[in-house]
Amino acid sequence: MTETRPNRLLDSIHSPADLKGRSRAEIKQIAAEVRDEVIEVVSVTGGHLGSGLGVVELTVAIHSVFDTPGDKLIWDVGHQCYPHKILTGRRDRMRTLRQADGLSGFTKRSESEYDPFGAAHAATSISAGLGFAKSRDLQGAANNVICVIGDGSMSAGMAYEAMNNAGADKSRLIVILNDNDMSIAPPVGAMSNYFSRLVSSRPYRGLRRFAKKVVTPMGLESPARRAEEYLRGFAMGGTMFEELGFYYVGPIDGHDLDTLIPILENVRCIQGGPVLLHVVTQKGKGYAPAENSADKYHGVSKFSVVTGEQAKGASGPPSYQKVFGQTLTRLGETDVRICAITAAMPSGTSTDIFAAKFPERHFDVGIAEQHAVTFAAGLAADGMKPFCAIYSTFLQRGYDQVVHDVAIQRLPVRFALDRAGLVGADGATHAGSFDIGYLGALPGFICMAAADEADLARMVKTALEIDDRPSSFRYPRGEGIGVEIPTDLKALEIGKGRIVREGTTIAILSYGARLQEALKAAQLLSAQGLSATVADARFAKPIDADLVERLAKSHEVLITIEEGSTGGFGSFVLEHLANAGALDSGLKVRVMTLPDIFQDHDTPAAMYDAAGLTARHIAARAIEALGRGDISAIEQAARA
Repeated sequence: MTETRPNRLLDSIHSPADLKGRSRAEIKQIAAEVRDEVIEVVSVTGGHLGSGLGVVELTVAIHSVFDTPGDKLIWDVGHQCYPHKILTGRRDRMRTLRQADGLSGFTKRSESEYDPFGAAHAATSISAGLGFAKSRDLQGAANNVICVIGDGSMSAGMAYEAMNNAGADKSRLIVILNDNDMSIAPPVGAMSNYFSRLVSSRPYRGLRRFAKKVVTPMGLESPARRAEEYLRGFAMGGTMFEELGFYYVGPIDGHDLDTLIPILENVRCIQGGPVLLHVVTQKGKGYAPAENSADKYHGVSKFSVVTGEQAKGASGPPSYQKVFGQTLTRLGETDVRICAITAAMPSGTSTDIFAAKFPERHFDVGIAEQHAVTFAAGLAADGMKPFCAIYSTFLQRGYDQVVHDVAIQRLPVRFALDRAGLVGADGATHAGSFDIGYLGALPGFICMAAADEADLARMVKTALEIDDRPSSFRYPRGEGIGVEIPTDLKALEIGKGRIVREGTTIAILSYGARLQEALKAAQLLSAQGLSATVADARFAKPIDADLVERLAKSHEVLITIEEGSTGGFGSFVLEHLANAGALDSGLKVRVMTLPDIFQDHDTPAAMYDAAGLTARHIAARAIEALGRGDISAIEQAARA
C-alpha cells in the first residue's frame, strides 16, 4: 500500500473526478506531490523516469479540465504515463510496475478504463485519436478526444499521415505536442503564453467568425484566412501545422499551471476542426539528477532518491549489444564503407560506440524505421556497407521497406536485430518474437542467430562479407555467457551449423540463444542414460540441409528450439524434412517455440519458464516424444 503523510492532498485523489473544483494552489500542490510519488516509485521499481517527470503538470491539468474516461485521453508511446496512472486509481499498485502480475509500464486497455488505447510503439496516438473522434461523430456523441504526442514521435511518418487525414477530415480532435527537447519550439516566455491564451479564447474565435461573415460575400475568405494564419504563425510559429489543417496554439510553458489550465479550457471549447496545442516541457523536471543527465534518466534501474545513483548489477560478461557495437567499430577501422544506422536508439543498440569514432558514418534517423530501412537501401545501392541496427519488434514497422526496397532488389543491407526474444519488464510490445518468420519468408535473405557473444562477433564479420543480398543476425537483450571473443574474426560459412555435443538417441537443434539451455537439457537426459546430440543451427536461412538430415537419420527424436514465434525456424526444418522424405520412416519431431500468446511482463527468466523453453522443458519434451525416461526425475533434478 502507498504510505500516507500528513497534509498530502494526493491522498484524497482516487480518480480524476477528485481534481474538480480544486483551487489553483491545491492543483499546484497535487502536481508537486505527484512528482514526488513518481520519483519514489521508480526509485523502487526502475523504469521510465524522465519522461513522466516532464509531463506532471500537463497530466494534472488535463485531468482537471477534461472529464476522463468519458473524454478519451490517448498517450503516445506510454513512457510518460506514470503520473496518469497515479491519478486514475492505480496509485496503490504503482510499486508493482513492470513486475509479474503488476502494472504495465505503458497504457493498457485491459488495465483501466482510463487507458482507451494501448501504447508502446511511437506515433500511433493521432491515428487512434482520429478513429475515436470519427466513432464519436458517427454515434452522435460529444466527448473530447485528446492525444499527447512527444516531439520525438513526430519524426515518425505515421504522425504526419494521421495529421494530414485529420486536417482534411475536419473532425474535432485535440493534439497536444509535448516538446521536451526544444527541438521545435522557439523560446517560450510571457509573450508566447499571452498570444496562445488570446488566440484560444472565446472572444478571439468570435471575432474570427464575424470577420468570416464580412469577407465571404466579398470573395475574400481564402486570402483573409491565409493572412490571419500567417500573422499567427509570425507571432507564435506553427505554420506547418496550420498547413496540415490544424488550428495551432502555442508554444506555451508546460510547467506553468496558471497558463496551462485556462488554455486547455479554451481549447476544449474550440469547434470546427482539429487543434494542436504546443507545450514545451523539460524532461526530468523537478529532480536534479534527471535534469542534469544526458538522457534525462529516460530508463533507469532502481536508484537512491537522495543521490540519484542507480543500482549496479554484479559485473559480468559484456552485453550482446555492446559486443555488436565494439565489433562493428573494430571492423570500421579497416573498411571506410561501413555505416551504422539506428532509429533513435544509439545507446540502446550501442551504435553510439561506432558514432564516437566515426561520427560521419553514423546516422540516427529518429523514430522512423521505415525511412531507416530505405535509407540503408540507398546507401547499399551506391556501394556503401550499411548495418541497420533496430530492435526486432521495431523492425516490424519497416517490413514493407525490407521487402520492396531491400529484398526484391537484393541489396546488401545488414540488419542487426537487437532484443530478439523475450525482454522482461517491457513485455509483449517490445518482445522480438516474429523476425525469424517474417525475414525467413523473403527470397534470398540470409538469417543468422547468435548463440553466444563470440558467435555474434563472427556474424557481424559474416554479414560484412555478404555483398550480394540482404542479411540479418539476431541476438538477445542482456549479457553474454562469458566466452572469449576471438581477436582474429573469421566469417562463418554461409548456411552451416555446428555440432556442440555428440549423442545417439535424441537430437536437440537450437537456433539462437537457447543453446545453453539445450546443453543443460542434454545433461539432464544423460543422467537417465539417454544420449543427446546438441547442435547449433546458426542459420535459419539458408538452412543447413546436411546437418538437419544427418540429425534426422541418426536419432530417434529431433527437437528444434528457438526464441521466436511459431512459423519460424522449426517450421523451416519441418518443411525441409518433409520435402526430403525424412519424415516417412518414423522420426519423431517436436518444435519448441514461444507460446501462441502475447506474454505479459515479468523477469526474462520467469517469462522463458512460462514459455516452456528452459532445460527441464526441453528434456521433458524429449522424454515424452521418445516414450521412455522419467519426467518427474527431470523436475527434481532441475529444482536441485
